[in-house]
Amino acid sequence: MAITLVNPNGLPEIDAYRQVSIATGSKLVFIAGQVAWDVDGVTVGEGDLAAQVEQCYVNIGTALAEVGASFDDVAKLTVYVVDWTPDKMPLLMEGLGRAAAKLGATATPPASLLGVAALDVPEHLVEIEATAVLD
Repeated sequence: MAITLVNPNGLPEIDAYRQVSIATGSKLVFIAGQVAWDVDGVTVGEGDLAAQVEQCYVNIGTALAEVGASFDDVAKLTVYVVDWTPDKMPLLMEGLGRAAAKLGATATPPASLLGVAALDVPEHLVEIEATAVLD
């Protein structure tokens, strides 16, 4: 496996991600920010953050599979949420959990979480991008 996830002693342990990702592979995969579009470009879960997170995560899984990768290869996951407040964390985690169950993946890659004013279209509440490393 090209990715080792670590929570070093002396840093807080966060349920949603690991503080350090060690990548040892030779091929980097950068997945563009995924929004809650289905295969036809229709927004899934309008007004529902958990549903949109789930769709974004499923889209990332599709992109990873196309290049022979999985969530085990993800070194960094960056999440952008419109009008982020900490009380939205349960919805974010619910969406990640549902997608992980659907994909048979673990929803604990290292992450950056950024609050933003807006995304590409008003109905999108979240965008998620990923960087993976393959052997």
